[in-house]
Amino acid sequence: MKARSIVFAVFLVFFASVAMAASSPCPQHYLSGEAPDFLNPRLSTKSKEVCYSGFTVIHSGVTRTPLTSAEHLTKERLSKHVKRNGEFHPDSNLPASDRAELADYAQSGYDRGHMAPAADMTDKKSMSECFTLANMIPQNSNNNQNLWEGIERTVREFAKSSGDLYVVTGPIFYGAKLKRLNGRVTVPTYVYKAVYDMNSQQAAAYLVKNEKGKKYVRISIPELEKLSGIAVFPKLSADAKKNVLPLPDPLIHGRASATEDRTLLPMQ
Repeated sequence: MKARSIVFAVFLVFFASVAMAASSPCPQHYLSGEAPDFLNPRLSTKSKEVCYSGFTVIHSGVTRTPLTSAEHLTKERLSKHVKRNGEFHPDSNLPASDRAELADYAQSGYDRGHMAPAADMTDKKSMSECFTLANMIPQNSNNNQNLWEGIERTVREFAKSSGDLYVVTGPIFYGAKLKRLNGRVTVPTYVYKAVYDMNSQQAAAYLVKNEKGKKYVRISIPELEKLSGIAVFPKLSADAKKNVLPLPDPLIHGRASATEDRTLLPMQ
C-alpha cells in the first residue's frame, strides 16, 4: 500500500501513512532516503509519518508517542544557531484520539522529553515544530536533564567533527506492565539514539533505561533491531550493520561521569 501525503498549511508538513516498503515524503532526513521499517508488524498499528523541516517523526496512535525521530546532522547545519524558544503543543495534524495532549503530562512527574532535540534546530520554524508532543516521550526528569542531554550534546559534537551523520532516536516499550500517563500516553522502558557516520560508513546506538542514573550502553544496529523491532537504517546490508561505529563517550555537563554497563540490556 502506498503512503498518502497531505500538505498542511499550518506547519507546511507532509503527513503520511507508514507502510512496508513505502516511499517517504521526506527522504532528506533518512539514510539513503528510506524511512525506518517495522520488523515487528504490530508497531505499524495506527502509525503515521509526519515530516517537519528539521526532522521526521513516525508516530504511534497506540502509545501516543513517536516511535522514531530522524535527523540529518551535518557540520554546516550545526554551524547555525537559534535560541531555544518554543511552546509544547499537541499536534493538530494527528487525530485527537491518537495524539498526546498537554493534560496527559500535567503533574505526571515526567518530563516531555524531546526525541529530536531542540538544540539541533537551526531556525525559528524547526524550533517551533520540535515542541510538538508528537516528538515527545514521558521521560524520567533526571535522565532527560543529565545523561540523555549529555548523549544529545555528544552526538552534536560528533557531527561537527565528522561532518555528516544520520540519526534516529526513539523509545522502546519493553515488558508486560507498562505505565500510561492519564491512561493514554505509554511510558517507555528504554530510549535509544542510533547514529550512522557517512565518512566511516559505520553505525551504532546509545541505549539508556528511562530512569534516574548515569548508566548507558553502546550497542550494534542488529542488537537495536532485536530490542526495538525497528530497522532504523533499512538500506544497510546485514554485513554493514555489523560494522560497529565507535561512538564517543557521552559527557554529562561536560564531564566524563557516565558509566557503560551492558547489564542494562534485558535478558532475551
